[in-house]
Amino acid sequence: MHIAIVGNIGAGKTTLAELLAKSYGWDPLFEAVDNNPYLEDFYNDMKRWSFNLQIFFLNSRYRQLMDIQESGRNVIQDRTIYEDAFIFAENLHDMGLMTTRDYENYRAIFDNMTASVGIFKLNCCRDQV
Repeated sequence: MHIAIVGNIGAGKTTLAELLAKSYGWDPLFEAVDNNPYLEDFYNDMKRWSFNLQIFFLNSRYRQLMDIQESGRNVIQDRTIYEDAFIFAENLHDMGLMTTRDYENYRAIFDNMTASVGIFKLNCCRDQV
């Protein structure tokens, strides 16, 4: 079983993941922040580092999905691959902090990755919701 928690920064995703994991005896999976080599650079120059940061997060979450599928264990995840693609990367693009070329490249990589692991692909955008 794989449960993923979605929410804003500071909403309590990590706390909820920890409590659910403890209650059910499942493994919690957390967002890779401490070992992210782009985070500091991104906050110093968002336009320059937005693509690199999003690729790092995409790769990290893809690796988590692969590990989940390969292990067959029960996990609670505190951030999903979808939030990166449909919220963070899209917003960076919309705000002019990621070029259209980089955003389209990011989305193509995301689409290929999610298709390869057989997870549900969302075909929507904010304007249609």
